Parts: sequence; structure tokens; C-alpha cells
Amino acid sequence: MTNTVYELKDEQKQELSSMFGKGVNFSEKERHYYTHDVGALPGLVKKVVGNTKPAAIVKVVNEDKAVELMNFARKYGIPVVPRAGASSGYGGIIPTRGGIVADVTPMRKIIDVDKENHLVTVGAGIVWYDLETKLNEEGLAVQAVPSSALSATVGGWLAQNGVGYGSYEYGWSQDTMESARVVLPNGEVRDFSGEELNKIIGTMGTTGIITQVTLRVRDYEKTAAISAEFPDSSSMKEAIRKTGEKNIPIWAISFINPQWAGMKNRAPYKTHYGETVEEDRPELPESYICNFAYPESRDVSGLKEVIEEAGGKVLPEEIAEHETEEWFRSMKVKRLGPSFIPAEVVVPVDKIDTMFKEIGDRVGLPVLVEGMVTKGDEAVMLCFMPHSEKSFKYNLAFPLALSIVKIAEENGGRIYSSGLYFSKQAENVFGKRLPAIQEFKKQIDPDDIMNPETLTGKPMLRTGLSFAKTFEPMARAVGNMSGVDKQEFSETKGIPGDIVSHAYTCAQCGYCVNECDQYYGRGWESQSPRGKWFFLKEYFAGRMDLDQEQADTFLACTTCEMCDYYCQLDLPIERSWMTLRENLVQKRGMMTIPPFEIMAQSLDNQRNIWASYRTDRDKWMPDDIRAKIKDKADIAYFAGCTASFVEKDVAVGTVRLLDDAGIDFTYLGDKEACCGIPMLVAGKWDVFERILKMNIANMQKAGAKTVVTSCPACLLMWRTIYPQWAEKLGMDFDIEAKHYSEVLMDKLDVLKPKFKVPLNKTVAWHDSCHIGRAGAGIYDAPRELLKAIPGIKFKEMEHNREKALCCGSVVTLIDEPDVASKIGNVRLKEAEDQDADIMAALCPCCVVQFRVAAQENNVNMEIQDLGALAARSLGYDIPDSTNDALVAWATFDKMIELMEPENMTEMMVELLPDMIDAMPSYMQTMMKTVKYVPGMDALMKPMMPRMMPLLMPSLMPKVMPKMLVAVEKRVPMPDHMKEQMPDLMPSAMENLMPNMLPQIAPLLTPKMIEYIKAN
Repeated sequence: MTNTVYELKDEQKQELSSMFGKGVNFSEKERHYYTHDVGALPGLVKKVVGNTKPAAIVKVVNEDKAVELMNFARKYGIPVVPRAGASSGYGGIIPTRGGIVADVTPMRKIIDVDKENHLVTVGAGIVWYDLETKLNEEGLAVQAVPSSALSATVGGWLAQNGVGYGSYEYGWSQDTMESARVVLPNGEVRDFSGEELNKIIGTMGTTGIITQVTLRVRDYEKTAAISAEFPDSSSMKEAIRKTGEKNIPIWAISFINPQWAGMKNRAPYKTHYGETVEEDRPELPESYICNFAYPESRDVSGLKEVIEEAGGKVLPEEIAEHETEEWFRSMKVKRLGPSFIPAEVVVPVDKIDTMFKEIGDRVGLPVLVEGMVTKGDEAVMLCFMPHSEKSFKYNLAFPLALSIVKIAEENGGRIYSSGLYFSKQAENVFGKRLPAIQEFKKQIDPDDIMNPETLTGKPMLRTGLSFAKTFEPMARAVGNMSGVDKQEFSETKGIPGDIVSHAYTCAQCGYCVNECDQYYGRGWESQSPRGKWFFLKEYFAGRMDLDQEQADTFLACTTCEMCDYYCQLDLPIERSWMTLRENLVQKRGMMTIPPFEIMAQSLDNQRNIWASYRTDRDKWMPDDIRAKIKDKADIAYFAGCTASFVEKDVAVGTVRLLDDAGIDFTYLGDKEACCGIPMLVAGKWDVFERILKMNIANMQKAGAKTVVTSCPACLLMWRTIYPQWAEKLGMDFDIEAKHYSEVLMDKLDVLKPKFKVPLNKTVAWHDSCHIGRAGAGIYDAPRELLKAIPGIKFKEMEHNREKALCCGSVVTLIDEPDVASKIGNVRLKEAEDQDADIMAALCPCCVVQFRVAAQENNVNMEIQDLGALAARSLGYDIPDSTNDALVAWATFDKMIELMEPENMTEMMVELLPDMIDAMPSYMQTMMKTVKYVPGMDALMKPMMPRMMPLLMPSLMPKVMPKMLVAVEKRVPMPDHMKEQMPDLMPSAMENLMPNMLPQIAPLLTPKMIEYIKAN
């Protein structure tokens, strides 16, 4: 039998590392993120389930790696648990016996599209939504798709077997699949098709790792829908029955009960920077609502008659359209939960009304129901009872899920799926297939390596569920009295109450994961928004610590807001992380990303982040433009730091365009300061506040009514953040902000005749986050300006507008350049796929990041600023700033490298003679004893990490001159930065050292002892 393995031996770790390289993770903290699925179990049940922490996580990037993993696991008797989107709640990916979690999501390619035979072969890790999007471009569509399409994978749906949109016409997931390829536990790779598929369908990874699947597809056609309301469930059931009886060609039928409709009406609206985003959300009647979807060319003229004959009423088209758009966002109602007790059952269609009646009669808590009708006159009913997992009553109410299952069984139905939690229901779920599956499992996996206990269950859990089922009437009576009122969340462990609420509300659905640059840049669950919400819940429960490593995870977010865009609950994710930045750095005194400390000192001294002299801030300004600038004007140009000191072509191009368009403007010159966004994301809000006050005051003195920016981040500050802070601080603020592309939209008739130099290049356009999705939502203006340039062959990249991928700057670039390079390369590849000669952008920071990423990844592509391209077409000679950007970045790159604990330790070793000389005499005496007194070195090892934080404040000023020399030796710096280092470094190190020393001390202490012994 397989072993229970929660920790691997060192030699096993080495072997796995040699096989998977960076694609394996042994971190104890990281492994904790892989202990759960979307289900929120009551505390008492969690105790019965026991330890679910794996010993390792590996990224399975292809079939060969899956075979290697199987051979390794079999060799040592270690369990393997396949995991993809983790979007189900039946315990299918819970490593109850530890072992290795095999993350199969890297296998997400479309391998082959066979249009003639309507087949597509894909990697098992591909997400349904991504597949459907790419198939649509080929004129094809999937036959059926799960309601969790934005996170569920093709392999995962096969492993569980399920129903989705399209199942009314095409059946269960297994009915849409032609074949599957699986790496078996014995290391064999086998193809399954026809009846053979029955051996693996719904087995939840207990029979092997699915590597690829061939799906049957259909011709793509736009979906139309008709929504209807019914006075009761009986009339709705009758409409569904007659639709089938009359063979009306419907593709999908779904329905909700009045309670669900009411919750949808009350669900909070999406917010953006704290402001409600108005959306066209029609009011739903609080009735039974059924949605009938079909390809728009089909004749469904008999449907309205069926609805009316059954006693229903066709709803306005806007409701049908809205409900169709919301297909994959049904969990939005969880915002009013904040937790749900789920029960998912399959019942005959002719028992739908009985189910509703008996649930209403026997279950005392509100039950929200969403249902789907499948081929064969069955309906899947997804039942959710709002509750709070924070309450002890959650334990008492949870058995009501079993009551709903019992009601389904009494009406000829069953539970939706088996799995760890409902293994006892396997016979009902699999039916006649179960003996064949069990026999197959014995043949290929006699030692039960693959996902043990998932289909057989844990004995205590099975016993507990049997007990609960036997005493269901008693448990139901208790559960019916265990509801909770609306939950109010207050500050917990220093975390604000609204963030606490969001953590418990998060559905863990995974919609935020795949497009998160922090996730695909680093590859691990802890980096995803879902992972961070999970961490907060575990932190509140005392199961995880809020240490510096975790703080870094929150700080490294690029603020791109891709997570906010995809979150089906419309949680304000990025705003929550922004609040935590101040909470962690300013309130708790934790360390920000180290280079931000240098930036902070530079901002206070010279008002910019590049450690340049503020007197040089306006040196980029062309003389002829400078002569036209007014001291005061209604419009003011705000260049920002990077355009002023590094990529000057951005600023020059902007003012050339404004001037040629006939726009008068003023400019603050050396009175302009950084917009402050680096300090906001660094958590240093005190510095941000000082900068904000300075900029607003100077802009008001210049008489500006409108600030025009070239940098999207600067635009975000002036347009959104400054007004909010001004109100909070009681300041007057009557300035609007625009991007120059917006201003020039009204002047294109003036500019177009002046464009005379054709570019004759293919240009791919990058939507910067802070100009679009995470900012003002500006998409058309820059495109129109770019297309106005003669000789442009304009290309959209795969991800564009609100779905555009983040460049990976600024925060990630400053925190982990290697990760930023990986993120940037993903976007560069999209431009390469369009055969682009140039990737154009309008954000100075994006341009820096892409230029650095192109250099690091050997991508031969020009990265150019929109304004510079347009101004060159006007005939102006504006030098390319690529080399300037790379040179400027090289300094920060080396500074970041130096700030790594290992490298800081190496520098400290060089400073040891000076540090020891600077120590008090009693400390020097103690140091000498290490050399002459046996055993003193052993005493010193635990003492020094405690003493260093006490000694460093007094040592630093004395060793600072030598430290500056050591820094200059390691970091190439321009003269202006070298000259400022004596002012910048002491304050920066004063802030950094208290937090860095715990990381450095364990590395430095043994080296210090070696030095003392040798000298």
C-alpha cells in the first residue's frame, strides 16, 4: 500500500528537483495553499479529515514529466494527487495522505483542430473559457461548457463528470468527449475512447493523470435566449417538459428559484477605486425564472406558446441578455452570504417541483437554487444555504446538505458527484460502472498511489456521514435552528473589517488565478488573489503567520486589476491589497520592497524616484517649446519622473503633439514632483501625502484647471486618487485630468494633415493597465492617434482592451526582475505572434519594462512610445531612448540584487573589520573570547541574531562611509546618484535594517565567527 507522506527525505527532494527544476516546491508555507478546494468545511469536519498538507507540489508541463513523476512515486510508494483548476468542492484534490500534488495546468495547449470532423484535441489543463474563445476564432464552439468556465479545465471536467450550458442538447461532459490520454500509475500511457472512457470518467484522478482530451465541437453561432418567469415550480417544470415533448431545438435550459433571484437583485454593484460602477442590471422578478438558450438561427417559435400554456410569462429581452451574460458569474450572490452550505443533486425533471416543495417544507434555512436540465430528462440542482463559516452554528447547519440529498434520493435522484466527502455515495453516482472502475483501479494501481481515499473515503468521515444520515431528522431539527443573521465583520488581528469580510466572502473559484501576472510569473497558488484571500482566513484562524514573506506577496502585486475584472463576486481586490500595503508597512513597521526606501529618500530630497537632481527635471524641454510656455494657463502638462529623466522621448513627443495641435499649456518645471504612486504601492503613505500636497499646491499656483499627462499612472493619481485624498485631507481640489491622447482626439483634424513621415511598420498595441482597466478606461483615443500615423499596419494582440495583460512593472520589476522579465515576455510573445516590428505603448514604465524584458529574453523587437512615434511622423527628430532606459535600469537592477539577503551578507562580511572596530569595548572583548575560549563560538551563534538589531543603530553611522564604497563597487551609478548616496543611503538603511537583519543575521553569524577565529 502507498505510504502517508507529509515530508520527503532529502534525497527524494534532490531527485524531484533534478526532474522538475524550478517546477517543484517544498516550502511548508506554500504547501499549505494546496490543502483545500472551493468548499468551506466546518471546523469539526476539518478535524475528521485530518492533515491534508502535501509534501511537495510539482508542475507537470508535459506527458513525459507525468511519466517521470509516476515512476518516482511508485518507486517510493508516495501518493500523487492531480490538481488543475481546483474549482470543485467534493474533495477530489485533497491530499489526505500527503504526497505530491501534481499541478497539470501547464498542459494547456490546443494540440489539434480538426474542422472537418468537428474535433479538437487539447492539453488537459486548458481552461474552458480560453478554449471557447480560441475555437470561436476558428468558427467553432464547444458542445457544452461548465458554469465555472473561467477556471475549470477540460481534464478536470472529465475527472469529475458534470453538466453545464449545452448539456440539454449534448448531455454530460463525458458525452462531449471523444477520447482521453492518461498516464497511469504504473507509468503506462494509454488512450481511452468509446466504452473504455467509462473506466476514467468521474474518477477524480484516482486512475492516473489525464494529459490530453479530444472533444467533439460544433459550428459557432451566436447564442440567443428567452427568459421566462413562472408563478410556481410546477408550471416551470411543465414548460421544461413540454419543450422536450415538442422537440423545440434548445441548446441549454437553466433555472433559478425566487430566493436566488432576490439575492441577485440585492448583490452589491462593482466598485472601482471605491466608486460604484454603474451597470445595466435589470431587476429580476422574484419568481421561478427559466432561461432557454439556443443558436440564434434556430426556429424556436413554439417556445413562447409552451411558456404561456404552462402559466409562465416571457420576460423582456434585456433580462434574457443579462442572464446570458451572467452565465459564469452566478456566485455573485455569495457577497450576501458570506459563506454557503452547498448541496448538489441530480433529480428527474418530473420531480423538480416536488424537490422545491419538500426543500421548502423540511429545510428551515433559506435555500438558493440554480438548476440545469440535461439530456435524458434529468436536472442538476445546485442548492446553497447562506451562512457564516466563522460561526459555530455553521457546524450545526452543515448537515442540512445531507437533508437535501435525502430528499433527492426519495424522489429518484442522487448526489451530483462522489469524492472524498461523499465516497459512500459512489455506487449511486457511478451505478453499473463502479465494479469495472474498482477492478481497473486494482489492475493499474495495486498500491493505491493515485489520489488515495478520494473514492473510498476516510473511515472516520464515512462513519460520521453514515451517523448523520441515520439521525437525519434530529440533525435537521438542530440545523433548522442554526441560522445566522447578517454578519458584520470588525477589525481582526489588525486587518480592517471590510477586508476580513471579503476574505470570507471569496468563493475560491479561481477566476482570478490564470490571468494574474503574479501567478503566471511565479507559478504558485500563494501568489494568486485566491491564495491571498485563503491566507487571510488561515491567519485569522491562527494557522498561518503574517510574516515578512507574506507581506512581500501583497506588496509585489502590480495593481493591474486583472483580478478585479475577472472576479465573479466583484470583490474590490486591488483596493484591498492597497489598504494592506499601508497596514503592513506604515502601521506595522514591516519592510517594504527595499529599493522603495532609496526612492523615498530621493523623493524627499529631489522629488523624483530616479535619484536625479530636481534642477535637471526640465532639461528635456525643447527650447522652442520652452519659449511658448506660459507661467499660468488653464492647461498644465505633467511629465512625471521617468519621462523627465530617462525616456525623454515620451515627454518631448507629448509636448510636440500638443503644440502642433495648437494647445497652449503651462508646465511646472523643477517644481514638478513625482506623482507619488511608487510610495502609495510601497505602503509609505506618509511620503505620498507630502508629495500630493506639494503637487496640488504648485499646480493651483500655476492656475491649472486641467492637468494633461503622458504617464497613465500620473493620470490615475491626478484623476482619481488626488481628489479622493484631497477630500479626506480637507483640501480644495478643482482640477480635472486627461491623458494627452484624449485631448488630441478633438484635434486630429488639425494634426492629420501634418503627419508627413510614414512609418511603414507593423505595430502591435499594448493597453497599459492604468490607462485602461485599472484606470480611466481609455482605449479608443490612443488607437485613433496611432492609426493616424501614415504607413502603420495596426495589429491588436490576443489580449487587448480590458483583457490586456500587464507588462509586469513597476512593483514586480523592482521586487523580482527575473519574474518581471518572464511576465513581460508573455506580452512580447503576443506581439511576435502578430508579426509586429514594433510594440507601441504610452506608459513610460511599460516601455522601460518591455525594453528590459526584450533584452533579457533576446526578443528582437522595437519598443516605442506612442507620442514619440507620432511626433516623429510630424517631422521632428526625437532620439530613441532605448539605451537610456537600459542604462538607467542597470543601476536599479544591481541595487535590487544587492538587497538580496545573501548579497547583503556578502557585503557585510567585507565590512566586518570596520563593524568590529566600531563595537563597544565590552563587545570586542567578548569577540576575542571566541578565538581563545572553547565553546564560545557555539554560544555566539544563538546570541548574535538577537544582538545585531541592538548593535546596528550605533554601528551604522560609523561604518557608513565604508558601506558607501562597498555599494559603489557593486552598483554602477551615474555621477548624480553617487553624489547623493551619502544623503540617501543612511536613512534608507535605517528603515531597512530592523527588518532585514532577521534575514541576514543567520547568514552573517557563522561568517563573523570564522573571521574572528582567523583574525
